[in-house]
Amino acid sequence: MSSADHSAVSTPVQPDTVQPTYSNNSGASTPVLNEPLDKLKESQVSPGDWEEKDASLPVRPFSDYITVCLLCLCVAFGGFMFGWDTGTISGFINQTDFLRRFGSTNSEGVRYLSQVRTGLVVSIFNIGCALGGIILSKLGDVYGRKFGLSAVVGIYIIGIIIQIASINKWYQYFIGRIISGLGVGGIAVLSPMLIGESAPKHLRGPLVSCYQLMITAGIFLGYCTNYGTRNYSNSVQWRVPLGLGFAWSLFMLGGLTRVPESPRYLCEVGKVEEAKRSLAISNKVSVDDPSLLAELDIIMSGVEAEKLAGSASWGELFSTKTKVFQRLLMGILIQALQQLTGNNYFFYYGTSIFGSVGLEDSFQTSIIIGVINFASTFGALYTVEHFGRRLCLLWGAATMMACMVIYASVGVTRLHPNGMDAPTSQGAGNCMICFTMFYIFCYALTWAPIAWVVTAEVFPLRVKSKCMSLASASNWLWGFLISFFTPFITGAINFYYGYVFVGCLCFSFFYVFFFIPESKGLTLEEINEMWLEGVLPWKSADWVPAAKRGAGYDAEELKHDDKPWYKRMI
Repeated sequence: MSSADHSAVSTPVQPDTVQPTYSNNSGASTPVLNEPLDKLKESQVSPGDWEEKDASLPVRPFSDYITVCLLCLCVAFGGFMFGWDTGTISGFINQTDFLRRFGSTNSEGVRYLSQVRTGLVVSIFNIGCALGGIILSKLGDVYGRKFGLSAVVGIYIIGIIIQIASINKWYQYFIGRIISGLGVGGIAVLSPMLIGESAPKHLRGPLVSCYQLMITAGIFLGYCTNYGTRNYSNSVQWRVPLGLGFAWSLFMLGGLTRVPESPRYLCEVGKVEEAKRSLAISNKVSVDDPSLLAELDIIMSGVEAEKLAGSASWGELFSTKTKVFQRLLMGILIQALQQLTGNNYFFYYGTSIFGSVGLEDSFQTSIIIGVINFASTFGALYTVEHFGRRLCLLWGAATMMACMVIYASVGVTRLHPNGMDAPTSQGAGNCMICFTMFYIFCYALTWAPIAWVVTAEVFPLRVKSKCMSLASASNWLWGFLISFFTPFITGAINFYYGYVFVGCLCFSFFYVFFFIPESKGLTLEEINEMWLEGVLPWKSADWVPAAKRGAGYDAEELKHDDKPWYKRMI
């Protein structure tokens, strides 16, 4: 059986026989799966017959999904605001007016930001994001994903206002960044969640990856804006980029008015008719389409099964029987490892780093980083679904590790051939910049978007917001640690710092191979089924849902492997 897709090997019922049954729209009673759907697991025919008679939602030409993609882009635009902050703050800390207002004066009368203040101003945003993800993601469970997103965008706007109003007190700007971080943290949970729950399964990977695409677009345009305002001598340098945050916020709020609510959330709160309309919009079918009714039946069955277990508590996150704890640990680690690849080492301190390798205008190099990061992420929209999550993460870790080894080695051995006080080697500096670009290309193509894809699709519905908030909090926490301590670490060990990320990337490669299963081409309910069956991650690409298995399918074979660990990787 091919690992490229989860091929079907049995025949479902004829589509026109599928009719879901519900007592009412309250969702209080358990839906009854019809006899035809129950027979899905019993009938076995050839794969060709399955393709002809499949009752699942049909895959249409991509042109039919343009509207759906645009709606998902409106949701994913929340990532733009995070990217905008990342791109602009890296320039703020080097701008003259920002240093004059919020810096200190050294013995020579020059204004500067101390390492502590630099670390706090840059990285406190991440702490706000971590808290916002944990606290504000609850809005999505109580009031719906759309309302929750609108609310956290409003909080982001409040933070922007406080930052713009700062005159000469660095701690006021500091407070504004915390509040903006709260909003972005909520966005980082609810935006991928809404896309993952609404997108057609064959487009879920690319559309969730659009969240990262918007981050890269924000970083790139943030770099460009810094470059355009750097020659001003007043607060235009930083207040204009901050003020543009209003435009992005209003654009997203306007787009959300056109976006349908998550069908899985609507099923959870008993709004079945609205869920049907939402599914119809996302999958370009009519509300009475038999395949849509079959899909709705499956979603409702999963929702009702989770309701029978009672309200989800924080304690349930530690359940190993339902594999929730294993998935939570995986989500936390995959988000932490995304940060430990070293990406923010370049994004937050790009202008400072390239100034240290001898560039006269490091802002220009930062723009080049932004261009490569943005353009490469478009490639991820293809690779994530064509090659799958696992393969992309494995290749990403390996290639980034090679780039970081060269970057760090050249910085340590060749950049300062005549000592730290002597001029830097232009050839070595160019080599380091070149491999930085290769690194950014590999990161944007793999780990940058796919970490968000994995966490958006792996958790059961009833605990999804809690698990995603903790996973994203891990991302923000490690982002804070890296951005806060980078000035101190680079000041102490300089480019040896790159070897720290090399070790993390090596660990990432082995972790992905042994612990992250493939989920390409599966519905969210099928992903949950795969986890509950205990399939070995390195065999997961051959897994087939129970309803689509033939007589010769051996599910037990995917749960065991007697080979030594090093032979499993061959």
